[in-house]
Amino acid sequence: MTETISRAASAPAGPATAYDLVIRGNRIMTTAGEVAREVGIRDGKIVAIEPLGNNLEGAEVIELSAEEVLLPGLVDTHVHVNEPGRTEWEGFASATRAAAAGGVTTIIDMPLNSIPPTVNVDALEQKRAAAREQAFVDVGFWGGAIPGNQGDLRGLHDEGVFGFKCFLLHSGVDEFPHLEADEMESDMAVLKTFDSIMIVHAEDSRAIDRAPTAEGDHYDKFLASRPRGAENVAIAEVIERARWTGARAHVLHLSSSDALPMIASAKRDGVRITAETCPHYLTLISEEIPNGATAYKCCPPIREAGNRELLWEGLLDGTIDCIVSDHSPSTLDLKDLENGDFAVAWGGVSSLQLGLSLIWTEARRRGITLDKVIDWMSTKPAALAGLNSKGKLALGYDADLSIFAPDESYVVDPAKLHHKNPITAYAQKPLSGVVRKTYLRGQQIDSQTPAGQLLRRGMA
Repeated sequence: MTETISRAASAPAGPATAYDLVIRGNRIMTTAGEVAREVGIRDGKIVAIEPLGNNLEGAEVIELSAEEVLLPGLVDTHVHVNEPGRTEWEGFASATRAAAAGGVTTIIDMPLNSIPPTVNVDALEQKRAAAREQAFVDVGFWGGAIPGNQGDLRGLHDEGVFGFKCFLLHSGVDEFPHLEADEMESDMAVLKTFDSIMIVHAEDSRAIDRAPTAEGDHYDKFLASRPRGAENVAIAEVIERARWTGARAHVLHLSSSDALPMIASAKRDGVRITAETCPHYLTLISEEIPNGATAYKCCPPIREAGNRELLWEGLLDGTIDCIVSDHSPSTLDLKDLENGDFAVAWGGVSSLQLGLSLIWTEARRRGITLDKVIDWMSTKPAALAGLNSKGKLALGYDADLSIFAPDESYVVDPAKLHHKNPITAYAQKPLSGVVRKTYLRGQQIDSQTPAGQLLRRGMA
């Protein structure tokens, strides 16, 4: 296990205690890969990375054990915290504790399912007020684009939101209505004027309306009710509207592998398009979901094994840019556990605390290295949001770090997770990789004293 040596009481001030914290180990995940290094941290920043054996000194020195890797903290740009307004679903205290336990040091909160949704500056201030004294990790915010709030977009941007989310079909909550494709294009043209980004829940409402009903407890009926074609049509709209306006656009929670060639082609054409996917689409398959198991319901849905394999290929070839959680929790009753009706149950998977272990378990089985996982889950999401001091273990970056034991295993117990409601699609699933400690700006997160900062676009 990690060995901590404190020198604060005995060492004099001066060169010997030049750093607040020094972490030494044979497995430090730098931008050059996993190497033997010593990391010096001062005032919350990484200010030295030197070869192991240089004996950097600090007020506190941590010696990693042979089985531990020092990682940059993960950046999760797709989290539904739901506070204020639906705090019984999740809240900033529980969500950020869960994040820290999973090695996530920065989250960006979605503009729904809170009440009010983050569609104007006043709502953003209410969200910040709720988060300010509760956050154990750093928290930023997306704004929302809905019918009628185009005049609020610039104000939200100036107040520091990282971009704007819209839906192309009913969002699931009435207070966050969806945009038609022409409305999205109009908003994208506005966002282009100040180089913001439109992030899109891309499912086509017409295709969903014409699909079979999801009523009942059979997962295959639910899967048929959210066909790949609904995603494909909507993603095509996002690509073309981004092409026409020149705006940046991002496809959220990609589940349909059919859309990968379109996205790849658009990227080659110079369209400013990026895409993400989520742990549930990369680790679960529809063939193994029991009937009535509404913990697995999410929109778009978990699809077939062959689809999953193509999503992994899309990650490896760069068509998909990053992996984020889409942590979308609810209360137990909203999951309709008693009846298991997929048409009634809330659609969302809780995985904020588990993402690193989930993806590492699947990646190592495929021969994919840990540094690639960190690129997808830390470096690329930070770049998406323009978080220029997050996502890398590098000089000048925030000392947001986790100590990870990749060979240690555990079995998921929902009751032991920090999520507010003890339900997850991963219950009793054996996973590889345990986060032993997480640091925010060089301070270990203790889950008792909230020290997270509220982030604004351009500040980090």
